[in-house]
Amino acid sequence: MELLLAASCLLLLSALDMVDCSAYDKIVAHSRIRAKNQGPNMCALQQVMGTEKKYFSTCRNWYKGSICGKKATVLYQCCPGYMPLEGVRGCPAVAPIDHVYGTLGLVNAKITQNYSSISRLQEEIEGHGSFTMFAPSDDAWNLVDPSKRDALVSNVNIELYNALHYHMVNKRLLTKDLKNDMSVKSMFNDHSLYINHYSNGVVTVNCARIIYGNQVATNGVVHVVDRVITAVGSSIKNVMEAEADLTSLRAIAETSGLMEKLGEPGHYTLFAPTNDAFEKLDKDVLERIMSDPTIRQALLKYHLVNSVQCSEAIMSGSVYETMEGSNIEIGCDGQSLTVNGIKMVLRKDIVTTNGVIHMIDQVLMPDSDEVMSLDQRVLKLILENHILKLKVTINELYNGQLLETLGGKLLRVFIYRTAACIENACMIRGSKEGSNGALHLLQGLIKAAESSIYELLMSDGRFKIFLSLMEKAGLADLLKQEGSYTVFAPTDEAFDGLTEEDIGLLTNDMNALRAILLYHFSNGIFINGGLEGGVTNLLKSIQGKNLQLLSVNNSIRVNSINVPESDIMASNGVVHVVKTMLYPGDLPVGRQDLLVLLQKLIKYLQVKYVAGYTYGEIPLTFISKYGEYFPAGPLHDGNSTTKTNYY
Repeated sequence: MELLLAASCLLLLSALDMVDCSAYDKIVAHSRIRAKNQGPNMCALQQVMGTEKKYFSTCRNWYKGSICGKKATVLYQCCPGYMPLEGVRGCPAVAPIDHVYGTLGLVNAKITQNYSSISRLQEEIEGHGSFTMFAPSDDAWNLVDPSKRDALVSNVNIELYNALHYHMVNKRLLTKDLKNDMSVKSMFNDHSLYINHYSNGVVTVNCARIIYGNQVATNGVVHVVDRVITAVGSSIKNVMEAEADLTSLRAIAETSGLMEKLGEPGHYTLFAPTNDAFEKLDKDVLERIMSDPTIRQALLKYHLVNSVQCSEAIMSGSVYETMEGSNIEIGCDGQSLTVNGIKMVLRKDIVTTNGVIHMIDQVLMPDSDEVMSLDQRVLKLILENHILKLKVTINELYNGQLLETLGGKLLRVFIYRTAACIENACMIRGSKEGSNGALHLLQGLIKAAESSIYELLMSDGRFKIFLSLMEKAGLADLLKQEGSYTVFAPTDEAFDGLTEEDIGLLTNDMNALRAILLYHFSNGIFINGGLEGGVTNLLKSIQGKNLQLLSVNNSIRVNSINVPESDIMASNGVVHVVKTMLYPGDLPVGRQDLLVLLQKLIKYLQVKYVAGYTYGEIPLTFISKYGEYFPAGPLHDGNSTTKTNYY
């Protein structure tokens, strides 16, 4: 019977104008077949490990055993509309049919049912009519910001009633009736609901996924959705005009002649780079973009897809043609949306009247002639700084070596236990040698240092407090002098909550201040690519205690703290950005007032208190004007059971 159902579904899907079975229904039918050994009317689902997310899966995901690159476990449950009987395998009983209000309890949408009861809605959905209700699951309600939820519940007869009405349509719509790109009028002032029905069986309403569909009621049907739906009244253009983080993109849209199009009816997906994303671009590239309307238009079109791609519909990577003509891959990694294989989506599923916006932290660059032509000057500079004046083979490289490029820059060589790197870019296998030169493959573009650590931090603007403390500690010259240093630079955010009195307390104890600051420095230049993956890398700080570094998924963690930006190359070292102060786990504090202060600053560990302990004086011989500095050798913890690298 199940095979016949699936076959008939497939036939009907291919029959023009006779579609009685949707992609959703087809996926559920296949799910029944996969679970046929579990008893009648059982469905097989996949649940993403570590989450509550469950899917009726496509063949592709089923046989891969994963969704969004994460392992998925198989679980079995009653197919929609059926129930178990005690002592009998499977789900042999048909679920009792009730009005919409009663059906909410049947599908375990208990909070929605309760909210219907305390508002004016219960009587309505128990009575005559033909309704479709997209009922948020209990988990969906628990995702709502508590203050917004409280505002709804405090005004049940207006706000809550209207919110629930927005989840309803005044006619019965089964999943087969929910067509892709259709809109239907809700029962809240005729505000539209935006439907998408994808080929992988996912059905969304304002990008909320139907997780349990087609529970028929005497007066309609209930579909359970995975989030609370909010009213939509703005177009993509309206959102861009109102969103403070999109002013750079808005300027490009307005000056390229595309802004008005983004206000017209349609079905678009916009990957919208934030202002910060544009600030990451090379200054010459940004100037070239803004100087040429053809380039601006091509760039914006590369961020637009002519279909609505809600995040919940993405179960694996798929290629889509952009409106510029080139392709991008939209995929997922766990619960994160990816573009061209990179996690870059900051906010997803901003639903509009003509599509959906996903805000991203990078600007996508197409390969089109229009945009490639913008880089002629930049490309020349890049090539000049990647080509050396003299042939150098991999065996001739050594740590501290300086290599002169055709562009006249001197590039530094860093040799680590498992890597050889030129500035921030480390080599990968595949170097070739010819009679007139050598080719070395790198993991990324070389970003040659232009400024000292001090100049970098000053021009950035996020390190004012750290720089001020360095000045007060008499350590600012460390940032300016020649040398090779690694610094974990705390942003001003790391000092949130400190008062002027707190700062005064810290600067009054010079030994404590210097000990804390110098724990953020290490002699030598250590970049992400030079760290050995999967093990703890110990760096001896100038303060004397070790920093513990891990390289995971192309990012750094120091003392378990995430490093949001790394490998910012300076002429006298490298800067890694942190958003909290670092402190040695085995270094105690001996004063109560200082302990309270450090507890405000150091948020990732419990600072030890040893009454009477005082910080020792650290000689400033490492600062050139005070004398020559000879760093001590590496420390070794003989009791460690973790494989550790010492530098």
